[in-house]
Amino acid sequence: MAALRLLRLLLLLGAGRGAGAGAAAAPPPDAEVTFVLPAGRRECFYQGAPANASLEAEYQVIGGAGLDVDFSLESPSGRLLVSEFRRSDGAHTVEPTEPGDYKLCFDNSFSTISEKLVFFELIFDSAQDEEEEEEEEEGDAWVEAAEPEDALDVKIEDIKESIETMRSRLERSIQMQTLLRAFEARDRNLQESNLGRVNFWSAVNLAVLVVVAFLQVYLLKSLFEDKRTVRT
Repeated sequence: MAALRLLRLLLLLGAGRGAGAGAAAAPPPDAEVTFVLPAGRRECFYQGAPANASLEAEYQVIGGAGLDVDFSLESPSGRLLVSEFRRSDGAHTVEPTEPGDYKLCFDNSFSTISEKLVFFELIFDSAQDEEEEEEEEEGDAWVEAAEPEDALDVKIEDIKESIETMRSRLERSIQMQTLLRAFEARDRNLQESNLGRVNFWSAVNLAVLVVVAFLQVYLLKSLFEDKRTVRT
């Protein structure tokens, strides 16, 4: 009887979890994009999102004069969520999300000469609804009823909480590493641009010094030349 009861409990748990997994819509994978935004142009990107999720959008201008762009974020219903002007970076969170395509636009129309190198990242996190939470609580109750109270020192909830905490910290570490790479790329581009300017103006100054030196020698030489004609 005990074995039959345990088998029924396992079947109920498997059916409940299977139904919850089928009803829940998995969030799309995280995305990282680096692109060149030409001068006087506006580029838009579309990203689909499920309902009741969390979307985090981060962007960074890592190359180009001024290191700034205009940024806007629109919901699938056409509502303007974010509008920023002449910014070098930004981070915005949309929670909960609407089902549909979100529109992200980067505008460099205010610049007529310099193109910009832009990096942006989209991070999704699924949000559980009340039905899923109830199913999980019911499943946990069945598990607690099926196992003895003093069988394990570490509870299943503690293990799940530890795994979830580790997963969130790992995801945050990946995000921080990505942002640090973006900052490093921006600083490297800025240093290379400054190095090019220093080399150019150093060459110009060297050329001017050489020309001035030749002019001074010529003028001094001309002062000591005797230009009077000798008659015999």
